[in-house]
Amino acid sequence: MITDPDVYTRGVPYEHLASLRRASPVVRVDDFWAVLRHADVKYVLRNPKLFSSHLGGTQIRDPATEQDLTYVRRMMLNMDPPEHARLRGLLTKAFTPRAVGRLTERIHGWARELITAVAADGRCDFAAVAADLPLLTLAEVFGIPEQDRRLMYDWSNRVIGYQDADYAVSATVEADQVTDLARAALAVRPVPGPDGAMPDPRTRAGMPDLYAYATALGEYKRRHPGDDVVSNLMSHVDDGGRVSIAEFENLFWLFSVAGNETLRNGIPGGLLALLSHPAQYRLLLADRSLLPGAVEEMLRWWTPVMHFRRTATEDVRLSDVDIRAGDKVVVWFSAANRDESVFPDPDRFDIGRTPNDHLTFGHGPHFCLGAQLARVQLRAMFEAVLDLLGEVELAGTPVRLRSNFQNGLKSLPIRWWR
Repeated sequence: MITDPDVYTRGVPYEHLASLRRASPVVRVDDFWAVLRHADVKYVLRNPKLFSSHLGGTQIRDPATEQDLTYVRRMMLNMDPPEHARLRGLLTKAFTPRAVGRLTERIHGWARELITAVAADGRCDFAAVAADLPLLTLAEVFGIPEQDRRLMYDWSNRVIGYQDADYAVSATVEADQVTDLARAALAVRPVPGPDGAMPDPRTRAGMPDLYAYATALGEYKRRHPGDDVVSNLMSHVDDGGRVSIAEFENLFWLFSVAGNETLRNGIPGGLLALLSHPAQYRLLLADRSLLPGAVEEMLRWWTPVMHFRRTATEDVRLSDVDIRAGDKVVVWFSAANRDESVFPDPDRFDIGRTPNDHLTFGHGPHFCLGAQLARVQLRAMFEAVLDLLGEVELAGTPVRLRSNFQNGLKSLPIRWWR
């Protein structure tokens, strides 16, 4: 049940996950071990020597071939220390205080512009409105021309939404809307085959347009550095050398997809949490000082990324369950974030919840690099909604993404009367 993507079009099966966790915090599902308890998830994530990201990658599905496995292992998401630490360190240094400060100021401005643009209409699809904020932010991070930002929308749709027929073939950008850099990438954008299926987006061959753009952008930034994070990254040199174009391509993939889709679903998911709990909404409307805590509760309650895989490097015992070397071990954030031993009344949405030790951004060496930027964007968007729209309500039925990996909303119709 917890791996069936059709189940998630009706909502995350929290009751079933809780039932499994109460029966055994580590349970066999299909060909993997599902880790459902908060403490065990933290243990797995902070012990890469026992539970590797590199051996089999971080997705439940195995790569189709050894060549595909070699390819995914090049991504920082699928690395173990010390290789992971080098790239992460370079990327962290690229986020200079000046770059982050400029981003924070601009994020708040963009959020208000996006909400102002729909304020007079009295209604909108909030999922569509929210989708533009992470695109604008990522375009600023990469120094991408603003008109090219929608490329990232299509790329993340195809990668994250491969189980959803609407998203798997996403191609909303036309050549006359973008720069010459992007037009060259669009020329190699894949199309569905005779059976209607797209190539596997986890392979390089499945995302040729993304890699074409990344290669051209990386080379351009190296020749013409600006004042953006990517220019900082491409010009930085340490004892391990500088970031290669190949390394940059995979960092670009990670940010364009993971940095976009997670927040794109987290923002409308947070609003749906408020709409489902109007008393909490009114508390926040009356007292903006509650917003930082509300954002943390949105992240816990919605949990955009539902799981990640590790592979056991040796025989190990976890919560009285014997796991063998080579076994898939999948940490289930959706279950851990509603573990009643950590979160009293875990199914209750409480913007004043404290402490709130949610695992939405992960834990250990792979803790999300973009966590602070994500929090800034969530706060900025909800400040704009509260200030400019006031109290809103559902204007139709939310439409969920068909995915057992990303807790996503394709549509969230809302209305207001301010």
